[in-house]
Amino acid sequence: MTPRSRPWCRAAGRPTHQRTIDIRDEIEIISHSDLVEELFAPYRQTIGPDFPAYRGHVYRTITFAMHFLDGAEVHRKMVETAFVYHDIGLWTDHDLAYLEPSETLALKDNAEKGFGLDPETLRAAIHWHHKVTPYRGPQADVINAVRKGDWVDASQGKVRHGLSKIQVKAVQDAIDDHGFPNVLQRLAKDLGGSALRGNLRVLTRVFKL
Repeated sequence: MTPRSRPWCRAAGRPTHQRTIDIRDEIEIISHSDLVEELFAPYRQTIGPDFPAYRGHVYRTITFAMHFLDGAEVHRKMVETAFVYHDIGLWTDHDLAYLEPSETLALKDNAEKGFGLDPETLRAAIHWHHKVTPYRGPQADVINAVRKGDWVDASQGKVRHGLSKIQVKAVQDAIDDHGFPNVLQRLAKDLGGSALRGNLRVLTRVFKL
Protein backbone atom coordinates (compact mmCIF):
# COMPACT_ATOMS: atom_id res chain seq x y z
CA MET A 1 0.00 0.00 0.00
CA THR A 2 1.59 3.26 -1.06
CA PRO A 3 1.13 6.73 0.40
CA ARG A 4 -1.26 9.00 -1.43
CA SER A 5 -2.98 12.30 -0.93
CA ARG A 6 -6.01 11.77 1.29
CA PRO A 7 -7.78 13.80 4.01
CA TRP A 8 -5.69 13.92 7.17
CA CYS A 9 -8.79 13.07 9.13
CA ARG A 10 -12.52 13.04 8.58
CA ALA A 11 -14.35 15.06 11.19
CA ALA A 12 -17.87 16.44 11.06
CA GLY A 13 -17.81 20.19 11.17
CA ARG A 14 -14.03 20.40 10.85
CA PRO A 15 -12.01 21.33 7.75
CA THR A 16 -9.81 18.64 6.29
CA HIS A 17 -6.19 19.32 5.39
CA GLN A 18 -4.61 17.65 2.42
CA ARG A 19 -1.18 16.16 2.82
CA THR A 20 0.56 13.03 1.63
CA ILE A 21 0.13 10.29 4.18
CA ASP A 22 -0.19 6.55 4.22
CA ILE A 23 -3.90 5.72 4.06
CA ARG A 24 -3.29 3.34 6.96
CA ASP A 25 -2.78 6.43 9.12
CA GLU A 26 -6.26 7.80 8.47
CA ILE A 27 -8.75 7.84 11.29
CA GLU A 28 -12.26 9.27 11.37
CA ILE A 29 -12.56 11.85 14.13
CA ILE A 30 -15.86 11.75 16.02
CA SER A 31 -16.07 15.09 17.80
CA HIS A 32 -19.86 15.42 18.04
CA SER A 33 -22.82 13.08 18.42
CA ASP A 34 -26.41 14.04 19.09
CA LEU A 35 -26.79 10.88 21.18
CA VAL A 36 -23.76 11.67 23.33
CA GLU A 37 -25.00 15.21 23.99
CA GLU A 38 -28.48 13.92 24.84
CA LEU A 39 -27.09 11.35 27.27
CA PHE A 40 -24.83 13.93 28.90
CA ALA A 41 -27.56 16.55 29.35
CA PRO A 42 -28.95 15.34 32.73
CA TYR A 43 -25.44 15.08 34.20
CA ARG A 44 -23.66 18.22 32.97
CA GLN A 45 -24.41 20.11 36.17
CA THR A 46 -23.34 17.16 38.32
CA ILE A 47 -20.01 16.87 36.49
CA GLY A 48 -19.66 20.64 36.74
CA PRO A 49 -16.41 22.33 35.73
CA ASP A 50 -14.87 18.95 34.86
CA PHE A 51 -17.42 18.47 32.07
CA PRO A 52 -15.30 19.75 29.13
CA ALA A 53 -12.44 17.47 30.15
CA TYR A 54 -14.65 14.40 30.55
CA ARG A 55 -16.59 15.18 27.37
CA GLY A 56 -13.33 15.37 25.39
CA HIS A 57 -12.16 12.07 26.86
CA VAL A 58 -15.45 10.47 25.84
CA TYR A 59 -15.21 11.65 22.24
CA ARG A 60 -11.58 10.58 21.89
CA THR A 61 -12.36 7.11 23.26
CA ILE A 62 -15.38 6.80 20.96
CA THR A 63 -13.15 7.74 18.03
CA PHE A 64 -10.57 5.10 18.91
CA ALA A 65 -13.13 2.38 19.66
CA MET A 66 -15.07 2.94 16.45
CA HIS A 67 -11.79 2.77 14.52
CA PHE A 68 -11.05 -0.60 16.13
CA LEU A 69 -14.54 -1.69 15.00
CA ASP A 70 -13.89 -0.50 11.43
CA GLY A 71 -16.59 2.13 11.84
CA ALA A 72 -19.39 -0.46 12.11
CA GLU A 73 -22.48 1.67 12.79
CA VAL A 74 -24.31 -1.30 14.31
CA HIS A 75 -22.08 -0.88 17.37
CA ARG A 76 -22.03 2.89 17.60
CA LYS A 77 -24.96 3.36 19.99
CA MET A 78 -23.48 0.85 22.44
CA VAL A 79 -20.02 2.39 22.22
CA GLU A 80 -21.26 5.94 22.69
CA THR A 81 -23.55 5.05 25.57
CA ALA A 82 -20.91 2.97 27.36
CA PHE A 83 -18.39 5.78 27.16
CA VAL A 84 -20.75 8.48 28.40
CA TYR A 85 -21.30 6.42 31.55
CA HIS A 86 -17.97 4.61 31.94
CA ASP A 87 -16.38 7.03 34.47
CA ILE A 88 -19.45 8.96 35.53
CA GLY A 89 -19.53 7.46 39.04
CA LEU A 90 -16.56 9.67 39.88
CA TRP A 91 -18.97 12.61 39.91
CA THR A 92 -22.37 11.07 40.67
CA ASP A 93 -21.14 9.00 43.61
CA HIS A 94 -17.84 10.73 44.41
CA ASP A 95 -16.21 7.30 44.49
CA LEU A 96 -12.85 6.25 43.07
CA ALA A 97 -14.23 2.71 42.88
CA TYR A 98 -16.47 4.04 40.16
CA LEU A 99 -17.17 0.98 38.02
CA GLU A 100 -20.19 -0.28 39.93
CA PRO A 101 -21.86 3.15 40.36
CA SER A 102 -21.28 3.87 36.67
CA GLU A 103 -22.71 0.50 35.64
CA THR A 104 -25.72 0.91 37.93
CA LEU A 105 -26.59 4.33 36.53
CA ALA A 106 -26.15 3.19 32.93
CA LEU A 107 -28.40 0.18 33.45
CA LYS A 108 -30.99 2.25 35.28
CA ASP A 109 -31.18 4.81 32.48
CA ASN A 110 -31.16 2.08 29.84
CA ALA A 111 -34.22 0.50 31.46
CA GLU A 112 -36.11 3.65 32.44
CA LYS A 113 -35.38 5.76 29.37
CA GLY A 114 -35.71 2.99 26.82
CA PHE A 115 -32.26 3.03 25.23
CA GLY A 116 -32.94 -0.49 23.96
CA LEU A 117 -29.41 -1.73 24.57
CA ASP A 118 -28.52 -5.21 25.76
CA PRO A 119 -27.94 -4.63 29.47
CA GLU A 120 -25.28 -7.29 29.90
CA THR A 121 -23.18 -5.93 27.04
CA LEU A 122 -23.57 -2.39 28.37
CA ARG A 123 -22.56 -3.50 31.87
CA ALA A 124 -19.59 -5.49 30.59
CA ALA A 125 -18.32 -2.67 28.36
CA ILE A 126 -18.16 -0.41 31.42
CA HIS A 127 -16.97 -3.05 33.88
CA TRP A 128 -14.03 -4.26 31.78
CA HIS A 129 -12.87 -0.99 30.25
CA HIS A 130 -9.69 -1.01 32.38
CA LYS A 131 -8.95 -4.70 31.79
CA VAL A 132 -5.27 -5.16 30.97
CA THR A 133 -5.64 -8.39 28.99
CA PRO A 134 -8.19 -9.07 26.24
CA TYR A 135 -11.75 -9.76 27.34
CA ARG A 136 -13.02 -13.20 26.32
CA GLY A 137 -16.75 -13.61 26.41
CA PRO A 138 -19.97 -12.56 24.68
CA GLN A 139 -19.69 -9.45 22.50
CA ALA A 140 -15.91 -9.47 22.87
CA ASP A 141 -15.44 -7.37 19.73
CA VAL A 142 -17.35 -4.41 21.18
CA ILE A 143 -16.08 -4.79 24.74
CA ASN A 144 -12.46 -5.04 23.61
CA ALA A 145 -12.87 -2.03 21.31
CA VAL A 146 -14.11 -0.03 24.29
CA ARG A 147 -11.30 -1.41 26.45
CA LYS A 148 -8.60 -0.58 23.92
CA GLY A 149 -10.05 2.83 23.15
CA ASP A 150 -9.95 3.82 26.80
CA TRP A 151 -6.41 2.51 27.27
CA VAL A 152 -5.15 4.59 24.33
CA ASP A 153 -6.61 7.80 25.71
CA ALA A 154 -6.02 7.17 29.41
CA SER A 155 -2.35 6.43 28.68
CA GLN A 156 -2.13 9.55 26.48
CA GLY A 157 -1.03 7.37 23.59
CA LYS A 158 1.68 5.45 25.42
CA VAL A 159 -0.47 2.34 24.85
CA ARG A 160 -1.71 2.35 21.24
CA HIS A 161 -3.06 -1.16 20.56
CA GLY A 162 -1.87 -1.08 16.96
CA LEU A 163 -2.74 2.53 16.20
CA SER A 164 0.05 4.63 14.76
CA LYS A 165 1.49 7.66 16.55
CA ILE A 166 0.11 9.74 13.68
CA GLN A 167 -3.44 8.48 14.30
CA VAL A 168 -3.28 9.12 18.03
CA LYS A 169 -1.88 12.61 17.53
CA ALA A 170 -4.57 13.40 14.96
CA VAL A 171 -7.25 12.59 17.54
CA GLN A 172 -5.46 14.46 20.32
CA ASP A 173 -5.05 17.53 18.11
CA ALA A 174 -8.68 17.47 17.00
CA ILE A 175 -10.27 17.00 20.44
CA ASP A 176 -8.83 19.09 23.28
CA ASP A 177 -8.24 17.23 26.54
CA HIS A 178 -9.00 20.32 28.69
CA GLY A 179 -6.53 18.98 31.25
CA PHE A 180 -8.26 15.61 31.70
CA PRO A 181 -5.16 13.86 33.16
CA ASN A 182 -4.92 16.61 35.77
CA VAL A 183 -8.63 16.24 36.55
CA LEU A 184 -8.09 12.56 37.30
CA GLN A 185 -5.16 13.26 39.58
CA ARG A 186 -7.10 15.97 41.42
CA LEU A 187 -10.01 13.59 41.94
CA ALA A 188 -7.63 10.89 43.18
CA LYS A 189 -6.32 13.30 45.80
CA ASP A 190 -9.67 14.85 46.74
CA LEU A 191 -11.67 11.61 46.90
CA GLY A 192 -8.86 9.42 48.22
CA GLY A 193 -7.49 11.71 50.90
CA SER A 194 -4.15 11.84 49.11
CA ALA A 195 -2.94 11.22 45.58
CA LEU A 196 -1.18 8.03 46.70
CA ARG A 197 -4.19 6.54 48.49
CA GLY A 198 -6.52 7.63 45.72
CA ASN A 199 -4.46 6.07 42.95
CA LEU A 200 -4.07 2.87 44.97
CA ARG A 201 -7.84 2.67 45.33
CA VAL A 202 -8.26 3.04 41.57
CA LEU A 203 -5.58 0.43 40.90
CA THR A 204 -7.12 -2.11 43.26
CA ARG A 205 -10.80 -1.47 42.54
CA VAL A 206 -10.93 -0.46 38.89
CA PHE A 207 -8.08 -2.13 37.01
CA LYS A 208 -8.60 -5.77 36.03
CA LEU A 209 -6.23 -8.43 34.75
